[in-house]
Amino acid sequence: MARRSASGAIAMRAAIEMIGVPYSWGGGGVNGPGFGTGRGAKTWGFDCSGLAEYAWARAGVSIGSTTREQWRSGIRIPKERAEPGDLVFFDSDSHSPGPEHVGIVVDATRMVHAPYTGQSVRVDPLGRRTFLGVVRPSDTWMNGHALSSAASDGGDAPSSAAVNGHAAQVVLQ
Repeated sequence: MARRSASGAIAMRAAIEMIGVPYSWGGGGVNGPGFGTGRGAKTWGFDCSGLAEYAWARAGVSIGSTTREQWRSGIRIPKERAEPGDLVFFDSDSHSPGPEHVGIVVDATRMVHAPYTGQSVRVDPLGRRTFLGVVRPSDTWMNGHALSSAASDGGDAPSSAAVNGHAAQVVLQ
């Protein structure tokens, strides 16, 4: 498995391990779930960009903490070339151009994301009318240093985790 693909697979699996964690506006980051801000101040969990930041941090890549920073964290690629771990962005506010939501690609048709207040991290279809684009984060540099390698776990096996006392499983292909 190529280094880029290995990093993407690590990020995707890290996000999948968080299935069931509550959405928290402004919550989470490189260290995992956390209390958010504003309307998320009393909820321990992730918002969409916090989940993406955490997942890629697990792969050793810094992508920033906001959807706008993450939108600039790598190269844009065509949707049909998206790989596990790539970031998929959505623009749902025509008055404020740019991404308002980010998910992590699971496969050609699904993403894992923290959708909105009252919901939890989950896997949903990738296709939406508010689709903006796909970004493949760069793992060549992190904090100004070249990375020598990324870990690979080899694969296409099911990923499962116990989250909040519930078994979560997504079959990876």
